[in-house]
Amino acid sequence: MLSSITSWLLHRSSYVKHLIKMCDSYTWPVPSCRMFTIALQTVKQSHFVGISSGLILVRRNMPCFLCNIYQTAYFHSSDFCFKKRKTGEEKKHKNSIHFSPKAKRKDDVIKIWKNMTVAQLAEVTHRDIDDVFEAMIYVENCNQLDSPDSEIDDIGLTHNIARKLGYRCQIVAPPVADHHKEKPYKDAVRRPPPDPSQLVKRPPVVTIMGHIDHGKTTLLDSLRHTSVVKEEFGGITQHIGAFSVKLPSGESITFLDTPGHAAFFAMRARGAHVTDIVVLVVAADDGVMEQTVESIRFAREAEVPIIVAINKMDKPAADIDRVKQGLLAQGIQLEEMGGDVQSVCVSALQGTNLNLLTDALLTQAELANIVGDPKGHVEGVVLESSLDPGRGKLSTALIQRGTLRKGAVLVAGTAWAKVRGMFDEWGNHVLAAPPSTPVQVIGWRELPAAGDEILEVESEKRAREVIHWREEQLKAAKQQEDLIVIQKKLEEHLQVYKSELQQRRQEGRSRSHSKPRTKESMDDDPRPKMSFVLKGDVDGSVEAILDILETYHSHDACRLDLIHYGVGTVTESDVELAKAFNGIIYCFNVNISKQVQVLAQEKKIKVKEFKVIYQLIDDIKESINAQLPLVDKEDILGEANVLEEFLVTEGKKKIPIAGCRCVKGVLKKDAKYRVMRREEVIHEGILLYCVNN
Repeated sequence: MLSSITSWLLHRSSYVKHLIKMCDSYTWPVPSCRMFTIALQTVKQSHFVGISSGLILVRRNMPCFLCNIYQTAYFHSSDFCFKKRKTGEEKKHKNSIHFSPKAKRKDDVIKIWKNMTVAQLAEVTHRDIDDVFEAMIYVENCNQLDSPDSEIDDIGLTHNIARKLGYRCQIVAPPVADHHKEKPYKDAVRRPPPDPSQLVKRPPVVTIMGHIDHGKTTLLDSLRHTSVVKEEFGGITQHIGAFSVKLPSGESITFLDTPGHAAFFAMRARGAHVTDIVVLVVAADDGVMEQTVESIRFAREAEVPIIVAINKMDKPAADIDRVKQGLLAQGIQLEEMGGDVQSVCVSALQGTNLNLLTDALLTQAELANIVGDPKGHVEGVVLESSLDPGRGKLSTALIQRGTLRKGAVLVAGTAWAKVRGMFDEWGNHVLAAPPSTPVQVIGWRELPAAGDEILEVESEKRAREVIHWREEQLKAAKQQEDLIVIQKKLEEHLQVYKSELQQRRQEGRSRSHSKPRTKESMDDDPRPKMSFVLKGDVDGSVEAILDILETYHSHDACRLDLIHYGVGTVTESDVELAKAFNGIIYCFNVNISKQVQVLAQEKKIKVKEFKVIYQLIDDIKESINAQLPLVDKEDILGEANVLEEFLVTEGKKKIPIAGCRCVKGVLKKDAKYRVMRREEVIHEGILLYCVNN
């Protein structure tokens, strides 16, 4: 091996000499061999500095003894000492065929989440929306995804679509919405006004309003030939009723009966705002009363015409002229007094002049040109809602536009329904409800509130979207209200903190004395508390009771704690809630099952049932008074002036006697007395002697 290397070097010595002449320093690889230096010395005119890191360093005019220093080197049997690496262009053959490399995606793994839309899937894949729809053709169960805003409910379906597009998936949580970014408006709204050529004549909606016990329900019973007033407890109307009356002439009128009690303020307001004509019932013997004035104000706010029905004209105490003067004082000028308001004197109990009243209603409807649009999506209003044990959640709705049919999807407030059935006031099935038709609707997922606007939407998905949007708006409004309260609390805290800080600085202290913070709890409130659960038959009745409770402002004396309220019968959970808070259960017009009654007795919970609203309110007042502590209060029975003082001898004692004259009230022997001279109290106590002259 050594001999072959040596001969190779001798053969190429001329080449080494040439390299030495061309550069001052050159590097040449050598084999690992101690004897290799002998062969190097045979090269004439060559000077080697030595072997460093496996390389021979060649220097001009340098001694060659340094070549023996390094013993390790690498040897390459190439003609070139420094072979240059070929570039990519040099390696290419002129006759070779080159293909363009496959383009790599920026993100082979995409993030997907549940209920993402088709548009969001196209966005995360950086693909066109048409590509996503084309991939969905080859995936099963994608028939309902027909728009970019369609949500993909199944996460597996989203994964399959992404795989068809050539992506791997990573399931993540839905992205958090940016609260600073304005959200798109997704609420359902009323349609634009219809074309006048498409409008058709519809029955007028007439609301009967007036003071309590002025004969409103009796008047409606005479028109319908029924006896609804006998079904109402206490002889007063406590619900809003909707009825369709077929007149002998063949025309129909929709009547809304509103309660006259002061508690049902909101019901009367709703009745005035959904009607075409208001019939103001005034008793001829009572005249214009408080709720009469309130009904006039509601009708004016709603800008609807008024027809006055002066009822009880057959009573001996009837004074029709006094009624007209009272109406004139409220701005109601009748036709016989030079005004434009029609008036009819009737007797609801005897049925007198009812035909004149219906003629006046039809005439007013003709003058007002009452028409409606029976086509398109339904629009209406919830008059009342209740929870029926047999049919579930149902609401009484008044259709204002469109025709309601079975299977329609409705939204009202934060509740939605797919109509499973419709009934009239008699309980008969209704197939279609055109405008001005009151119907009972079943199929609600949640119970709507009375007064909510009813709108029909395209599908259940759209209904859920609207409800979700409305709930988000309510949450945002609640957060804004809470933020105001928090800011107020913060300002109060800062005010106290700054005052304490200033006081510490004046005293020369840098820190306050640390003390444990007391826990804020309502249980430590020493004030008496009255807790209760409220359940009613319909939403309007519960609303009326809550409106009355809001007028309670004596929380400093006794705190009123409403644990829970709702529509429907009393349940076991209501009893458990009342037990947890040591409260009472108030029921208004609802039935209680025997099982719940037994449970309430075991838990020692009071369950009070009422059929008349003012009796329930009176009992709540008595319960509040029972919680209040006894207070000593002086009751002044009488006053007297001291005219003269003299002494009376009794045995060996002389007793001072004050001669008095009673100037106010009565003086009793067993009562307590206080003798005062100007503002000074001289004596206070009972009488020892009393002599009447």
